[in-house]
Formats: sequence, C-alpha cells, structure tokens
Amino acid sequence: MTRPVLELKELNKSFGALHVTKNVSLAVNPGECHAVIGPNGAGKTTLIGQICGALPSSSGDVVFDGENVNGLSVANRALRGLGRSFQITAILPAFSVLENVALGVQAKAGHSYRFFKPAARDRDLNAKAEHCLDLVGLSGRAGVRAGDLSHGEKRVLELAIALAGEPKLLLLDEPMAGAGPDETARLVEVLSDLKRQTPMLLVEHDMDAVFKLADRISVLVYGEIIASGSVEEIRGNPAVREAYLGTEEGV
Repeated sequence: MTRPVLELKELNKSFGALHVTKNVSLAVNPGECHAVIGPNGAGKTTLIGQICGALPSSSGDVVFDGENVNGLSVANRALRGLGRSFQITAILPAFSVLENVALGVQAKAGHSYRFFKPAARDRDLNAKAEHCLDLVGLSGRAGVRAGDLSHGEKRVLELAIALAGEPKLLLLDEPMAGAGPDETARLVEVLSDLKRQTPMLLVEHDMDAVFKLADRISVLVYGEIIASGSVEEIRGNPAVREAYLGTEEGV
C-alpha cells in the first residue's frame, strides 16, 4: 500500500478555552488533490498554520513523507519538501518574474541570499527557474517585472516559486482568492496539470474550482471534520449540504 505524503493524526489546537481544531485527521496520497472546505470560522487558517509549522499543535501529529515533523520550524518543513502558496500573494514586485523564481531555486539550494546580480547570471539556477515557469505556462513572461503582472498571473508566479523548492506536496491556501472568472479558469488548468506530479492539499472557497480539482474533499465545520469523500459523496451528503454547500451552491 502506498504511504500517504501527508497524514494529520488527531490534530488539536486551543487558544485558552477556545478549541479551534478538534481531532482533525486526514491524509493526502501521492498523485491526488485533497481539498479542505468549510465556512468562515471553521478553523481552516489555524489548520494550515499547524501543517506548515507556523502554529504548534496542542496535541496530535503532522506526519510528512513518513516523518513526524511536529517539532520542526516552517523553514525546516519547507526544506523537507512542504511547499506553500499564501492567501495573499507573496512576490517581490520590483524583481522580474524569472528573478522571483530564481530566488526560490537559490533558497532550495541552501545558499544565503547573495547580492542578486551575480546569482541572476548563474546559468544552472536560471535554467531551473525557467523550467518552473514553463510548468505553469509563464515562460513567455520571464523578463516582465513581477509587479506588472495581472492578479491571476501573480498567483501563477507564486506557484512557480513554490515549485522552485522541489516540493513533495503543495499546501495551497485559497489560490483563487481575488481572481476573476478567466483567471480562476487558468489557475484551475495549471493546477490540474501540476497535481499529476505534485500532490496537493487545497484550502479553497470557490466550490466550482474545488469540484474540478479535488480527488477527495474533507469538510471542516467548527474545527471538526464532519465528512470526507469523493466529490460525488460530498455533493450528496445531507450534513454537508446543510452545514456548508447549501449556502455555497444555493442547493
């Protein structure tokens, strides 16, 4: 049996008397996109923090690539292959598209951030960055100043930067946030291609995108997983429809 890339085992997080995540257990397997959905206040942001290492869990385990990473920092989890995109786009707007990704390649190599001009002339570094841009369809924009990209292109650039770290899993925090219909369609297309080689844990409110991308879905409500299953199973689950999908889909 294939080992999951990511396993969450009875994760809990409390802030004083406030219990935000409650015995959350799920797994992401190789080659799949596992989506986590839920209403505002469900605990999704806290859960992401627990997975990436920004928030220590009150109890439970995060097992990544077979290793319990509870005690590891955000940086050390990233170096082990946990890639992340953020709800708010995080790029260097004054740098070119290629330079943004090249810095990601440099970070993965464990180099200190040297003065960038010498690093930008590194052919091997640039070749790897160009490969990441090609994977997400941005190779034609390599020389463009990142701040001049459209919102959707910036989200795609962030994916390329994440890929520069050679992730074993992508943790995607609302990648469609702020995107228009055309930009969302492009992001869905890019992610559909990427999930064939890099498994994903997707946290997203756009249910059309979730249903197109997800192989499995877990529904988080008031900090607890109330259901997990295929798209069809989640669509047809009465408890899910009452708690979330009824308000999201109007059904």
